[in-house]
Amino acid sequence: MQEELATFLTDHGTKTILLILIAMSLLAYHLGRRRASSFVQGTPFKLHSLPQFHGWYVLLWCALPAFMILVAWNLLEDTFIMQHVIAGLPPALQGQDDSALSLLVNDIRNQVEGGFAFNQSATIEAAAREYIRLERISRAIQLVLLLSIAAATAAWGLSRQRRDSRMRNAVEKVMMASLLLCSSVAILTTVGIVLSVLFESLRFFQAVPFFDFLFGLEWSPQTAIRVDQVGSTGKFGAIPLFAGTLLIAFIAMVVAVPIGLFSAIYLSEYATQRVRAVVKPFLEILAGIPTVVYGFFAALTVAPFIRESGGYLGLDVASESALAAGLVMGVMIIPFISSLSDDVINAVPQSLRDGSLALGSTRSETICKVVFPAALPGIVGGILLAVSRAIGETMIVAMAAGLAANLTANPLEAVTTVTVQIVTLLTGDQEFDSPKTLAAFALGLMLFVVTLILNIIALQVVRKYREQYE
Repeated sequence: MQEELATFLTDHGTKTILLILIAMSLLAYHLGRRRASSFVQGTPFKLHSLPQFHGWYVLLWCALPAFMILVAWNLLEDTFIMQHVIAGLPPALQGQDDSALSLLVNDIRNQVEGGFAFNQSATIEAAAREYIRLERISRAIQLVLLLSIAAATAAWGLSRQRRDSRMRNAVEKVMMASLLLCSSVAILTTVGIVLSVLFESLRFFQAVPFFDFLFGLEWSPQTAIRVDQVGSTGKFGAIPLFAGTLLIAFIAMVVAVPIGLFSAIYLSEYATQRVRAVVKPFLEILAGIPTVVYGFFAALTVAPFIRESGGYLGLDVASESALAAGLVMGVMIIPFISSLSDDVINAVPQSLRDGSLALGSTRSETICKVVFPAALPGIVGGILLAVSRAIGETMIVAMAAGLAANLTANPLEAVTTVTVQIVTLLTGDQEFDSPKTLAAFALGLMLFVVTLILNIIALQVVRKYREQYE
């Protein structure tokens, strides 16, 4: 029976503890609310805070400390157990270098999980059994400790209840702190991404000069993997990549902005409700099509059509061209501009339209001189979102525009983009600390900087027009 209980705690310990904590928290909420009602004999208006706030107060005291300890325990448990297991290995195994020791740890983990282990010696099996034994002990201690803490903190919360206790204020402070923590996740994630990309980019710039990367006109990142291997030293000029990115994004915007904006104006200002109810869902279906489908459509339909049409006109069109990728990408982006612009235009107060029409303006004049300036900040935001989508698109470019880093402004030639090259650089058996692989982080950093500059410029334009309108 003890063996079965230990096995159950090892396999389902965290889930079991979570279920028990949830049940205890619900019980604590019920007890807290019931005790608050008993203070005033069922007349809640005599309490400073409603009974449900008393219940939430006790629930938070029951759940939060135990949950925080549970998270910390699960994060640190494996590390401490593995360190203890390694400390019990023979000195010859403990004295290995980091790579060999890492392989040894992986073999122990695989043995514990029942997977394949390269080293299946008696020492590894003994270490795996020791790991399982310590894990069972850890889970048992975890169960007893967390349940004891949850019960003790719930009792503490019940003892704090008074008729005049400001439980609502305490609960709202906890909720405010939780909301602040959740809102900080996005900021911390962004900071972590920027710092990780920055550090790896600095390693790249130690091998490749910054100005050679930023202003170089040739991109050929093939390098030798080993020192004794014959291979190219690589050329890391990023200008062809950014030129290809801007060229394809420009073609996509030329297609998406007029069609998306005009369709939004029609749906919001001219179309009847019946037409709008039919057209808008069909238009937004384009946003749900996977990009790989757009890529197949561009590679199998649009690119051959452009090549054959160019042949009839005597033009030399590559089998993979920026024009094919840009056209299909523009079609994909239409719903982003159309849907966002439509929502922004509909948000303009009807009183502005009525006032303009009352002064004798036509509907077209009202749209151009009143509605459009009022909705301009939101429209620019939608266009910026579309530009970001165009710059970050990978699949369509890889399938329709190719991988050739050509420095050209001719949309009929094959080009590549920054995102496609990032994927290409991080694919394969290249060493992670080689210039070829680190170049992906440098490209990501430069793309981040360029996008940031474009956003700042767009915000300045929006602010100028908004002040003029007001």
